[in-house]
Amino acid sequence: MSDSDIIVIGAGVAGLSAALAVAGTGHDVTLVTKSELVESNTYHAQGGIAAAIFADDDPKLHAADTIAAGHGLCDPKAVGILTREGADRVREFAALGVRFDRDAEGHMLRGLEAAHSRARVVHAGGDATGRILELDVSAMVRANPLIHIVEHAFLKDLVVKDGRIAGVGLLIDDDDAHGARPETLTAGRVILATGGAGRMYPYTTNPAVATADGLAAAWRAGAQVADLEFYQFHPTAMAVGEHFLVSEAVRGEGAVLLDEHGRRYMKDVDPRAELAPRDVVARENFRVMQRQNGRPVMLDVSPMRKENPDLAAFLRHRFPTIDAYTRSLGFDWSREPIPVAPAAHYFMGGIRTDLDARTSIPGLYAAGECARTGVMGSNRLASNSLLEGLVYGRRAGLAAVKDTADTVWSPEPFLNSATGAAYDAAPIRLTDPAGPVPTGAPDRGGDRVWDRTRIQHTMWDGVGVLRDADGLMHAIDALTQGLAATNAAVEEAGTADDVTALENRDMLTVGRIAAVAALARTESRGAHARTDHPEPRDEWAHSVAYVRA
Repeated sequence: MSDSDIIVIGAGVAGLSAALAVAGTGHDVTLVTKSELVESNTYHAQGGIAAAIFADDDPKLHAADTIAAGHGLCDPKAVGILTREGADRVREFAALGVRFDRDAEGHMLRGLEAAHSRARVVHAGGDATGRILELDVSAMVRANPLIHIVEHAFLKDLVVKDGRIAGVGLLIDDDDAHGARPETLTAGRVILATGGAGRMYPYTTNPAVATADGLAAAWRAGAQVADLEFYQFHPTAMAVGEHFLVSEAVRGEGAVLLDEHGRRYMKDVDPRAELAPRDVVARENFRVMQRQNGRPVMLDVSPMRKENPDLAAFLRHRFPTIDAYTRSLGFDWSREPIPVAPAAHYFMGGIRTDLDARTSIPGLYAAGECARTGVMGSNRLASNSLLEGLVYGRRAGLAAVKDTADTVWSPEPFLNSATGAAYDAAPIRLTDPAGPVPTGAPDRGGDRVWDRTRIQHTMWDGVGVLRDADGLMHAIDALTQGLAATNAAVEEAGTADDVTALENRDMLTVGRIAAVAALARTESRGAHARTDHPEPRDEWAHSVAYVRA
């Protein structure tokens, strides 16, 4: 395998956009993906792409909605770029043949989602927008001779020399009896587009590949990260089966939430009811479930029958993926409500970048869910994630081409910023060498190396939908011990090439930073909800950056 001057890690919409942008300038680029080319968070995205491309809309209106949802933490410049360039990117990909849904006259269809002031969410395949986008754009990537694809390659670590990026350490699975083999590729530019970290939690809409790998590798390399306390929990994932996402577009079409007694409760919580921002709906669903001893809430699509008398046919056409999945579980959702619950969905925080995706390490760029661009704030507006990947993936690719060896981004400190020293001094009580066993997790006794289940339940119990200082401190204690044990195990012969062990190391790393950030932010804002600090505080209306001392 040959080295490349530019390497992209990740093949969701951000990575694909970055690779196409590099190749579009006439440069070769290597695209590395952890699994198959099309397996990513993008592939599993349902709802659509928000874009102000219709006559009754404007990027400024889209920007205002995004900033309102972000509760004081969005960067207005970053949001302006997202909404202006996002409209251009959607038009561009539509012209290139991405199969967006259209009416009989060929006009793109659009839907309304929570906290949007306009119906601006375009979709493909009904509720399969991510899958269609991933398939169509990855076909463009495969057809481009300047893009060299490496599949089944796990990012073990970044290589940094003299303070600059110098390459990547990979584990490549050649599907033979010898297992994954280590290989280092040198590169002067590396673009991380590694997606999210939903597998830190037991209930998530994310695929198996979402284990925080790029974010953890960037942290170990010394990159600044920010906003890791903000994890968006989608209000409505199936409460049975594989926690399959039931898109917000379903509520946009008129579905309502009911408790176990059949009472609609969201109208009493927010005037926007089921179309309130995701953080509001997710928290209320969680509280109702607590009152119901953990039993799920119900999503009722019957109000759609008024506009769609043949409701079963409408659901099959508008939401074919959800329809097929619910029926596979034995539900006929055209006739009965379906059980749903909150699930980890999207990481607003990530590797801190400038407006061209540069990180604090020269030569390292980040885009998509693993990045903190300033777009999402404390709560992502629905259907902005694919858009961010399109826009900032492209910006990352173009910056990687044009930047010189002298290009350095020196980020200014955030107000209320915490340094590496504050991170290292976070409350840690080393009482139990194995750490406390969370509720629902197996008691492993003296086994100090954590398995995936223990990581997930620790995060859910301590750093989940609702948080408090005691739960966060216990999570920090436990995750610290788990990370120390896992790091020791990774150093042992035979474990350093174990991808599952390395994924667990990455999730323990990021989970601990997220817990420390959540403990530091003594307020509730957006997706970060502290029961012991239930109100937002003006002095916290800025991000917290964590950096290596």
